[in-house]
Amino acid sequence: MYGYIARRILSTIPVVLIVGVIVFSLLFVAPGDPAAIIAGDQASPADVERIRRTLGLDQSFLVQFGHWFGRVMVGDLGTSIFSGKPVTELIALRFGPTVSLMLVTLTFSVLVAVPLGVLAAARRGTWVDSAVMVMAVLGFSLPVFVVGYLVTYIFALQLHAFPVQGYKPLDEGVGPWLHGLVLPALSLGGVYIALIARVTRAAMLEVLGQDYIRTARAKGLGLGRVLFLHALKNASVPVVTSIGLGLALLIGGAVVTESVFAIPGVGRLTVDAILQRDYPVIQGVVLVFSFVYVGINLMLDLVYTLLDPRIAY
Repeated sequence: MYGYIARRILSTIPVVLIVGVIVFSLLFVAPGDPAAIIAGDQASPADVERIRRTLGLDQSFLVQFGHWFGRVMVGDLGTSIFSGKPVTELIALRFGPTVSLMLVTLTFSVLVAVPLGVLAAARRGTWVDSAVMVMAVLGFSLPVFVVGYLVTYIFALQLHAFPVQGYKPLDEGVGPWLHGLVLPALSLGGVYIALIARVTRAAMLEVLGQDYIRTARAKGLGLGRVLFLHALKNASVPVVTSIGLGLALLIGGAVVTESVFAIPGVGRLTVDAILQRDYPVIQGVVLVFSFVYVGINLMLDLVYTLLDPRIAY
């Protein structure tokens, strides 16, 4: 077990290096000159060249990457071009709203999608199964921003049940915090619910055809107990995999959702940095999200043995 963990951690090193090269390359493939952006429209070519030398942009790609990656390894993600603040500080200030949005969306999506998938598998071929699959197709088809504007129009502008935009931090109370995240979670969770529901249905259909399920039913166990205590437990590995890997959908969707609902999170920070061509901030955000995703994959591998003791590393 511990040997496997050590090997998995070591295997992330090449991944981190590749991600680092790709992230750093954004500075070279993106349009525009960072030195010219910092200098402004009225700067002379000499001023731009001086800023390029100050930032080290006149050096080769490998030299610049070596300096940048060395700073990253000690936790220095650089300094924002426009605010002049450390990128780590900017991300830390915006991390709370993004984590709150993802946690609420994750909880809501799992509580809705897993029972829907189980119900669709138990009622295979009926109108219930068809309705769940139609909902899943709609969840995959509708973009996040379309769902966001739709739920805002219905629940905020028409029913006045939730705020249109904004975010309340958790230290102001659980109620206001959760009240402001309901509509963003509904918008962001659509595609996530569709993914988990479809995977849950497919995994449950395979398990429900096993002999031990028929034996449990023959012994007189209730349908709910058979589905959720016997079948779902043995179908949990692909379901948990979809939950973990689907977090990439949340990370990508958070950028759009936070812009629609004016949530001051990392996603909104990314959009502002892209509009301003603040390359250090863009690089830092992409790198942090990449590390988070690699960590999620490692955690999923370790959770598998808790769900199914037959899995051996």
